[in-house]
Amino acid sequence: MESVSRKRNRMECSGQFRNYRKSARRRMGSYFNADKTVMSDIAETLRNAAEILRESGIIEPRREASSLLAFSLEKDKVFLVAHDDYEVSGEENTNFQSFLSRRASREPFEYITGAQEFYRLDFFVTPDVLIPRPETELIVENAIEILREIEKPRFCEVGTGSGCISVSILHEAKTATAIGLDISPKALEIARRNADANGVSERFELKHSDVFDALKNEKKEKKEKFDLIVSNPPYVPFGDLAGLQPEVRDHEPQIALTDGGDGLSIIKKIIADSPQCLKPNGFLLIEIGHGQAAEVLRMFQPKIWKNVEVLRDLQGIQRTVKAQFTD
Repeated sequence: MESVSRKRNRMECSGQFRNYRKSARRRMGSYFNADKTVMSDIAETLRNAAEILRESGIIEPRREASSLLAFSLEKDKVFLVAHDDYEVSGEENTNFQSFLSRRASREPFEYITGAQEFYRLDFFVTPDVLIPRPETELIVENAIEILREIEKPRFCEVGTGSGCISVSILHEAKTATAIGLDISPKALEIARRNADANGVSERFELKHSDVFDALKNEKKEKKEKFDLIVSNPPYVPFGDLAGLQPEVRDHEPQIALTDGGDGLSIIKKIIADSPQCLKPNGFLLIEIGHGQAAEVLRMFQPKIWKNVEVLRDLQGIQRTVKAQFTD
């Protein structure tokens, strides 16, 4: 049998050794560079990362591993597929392993990247705000439809968080202006940043407020009425928090998830106080939790509200209540 050293010498002489070494590296996945640092190609890196995420309980480990690696390398997923033999450097791998560790601990991908798309816009997010969710776009769609019929409309958002609802509405309704209220100063900073990034900051006023308190404290002559009030309030019953996914339960701001009780107290307060802030025939759009529709509907007094209806999201869940102020 020909020795390895003689075979290598023969291949080097024939110019084939480089191709042989490259092929071996593809088969092995992990290998060493010149200074003995462990190296991996993209294919092997993804296999290892997907296994780690799978063991951590991530539902789609391969997809999430690809997303994390693409973000870490500042490449798109097409690059990962087309260049699966790309050698991930030691520095690149260190960065990636940091992101991977955070995701394996069930930190949301959106907090790791600091970004989330909502209503075709990009939003900056941190653990100080909820991650925008597709079902909340139902509020935006209906708000745009309502405001389209009004000349120079003005609306208010209670609990603005990242600002994704108001910013998305303002981006589509070019003549509208808005005021966003939130009890969290850090959330207001993020909302302001997102308004700037999406070009609507000049039409979006932000105030620190517990529900409507900041508006109630204004002098009578300065109190204004709105064409629309929108809100995605904290509606998760406190007793249900333990059953939520770790990404939500352990990482998203609890103050934006629950009222600390049955999940209905903030909803009830918004419904009760909205008439003081709405113009005649103004609208309220408020997101609610699964199974809360019947109880929330009972909060709308017929003498005060009309055209009250529950809107379903794309999954068929009763997600948003739309109501019109009578006077």
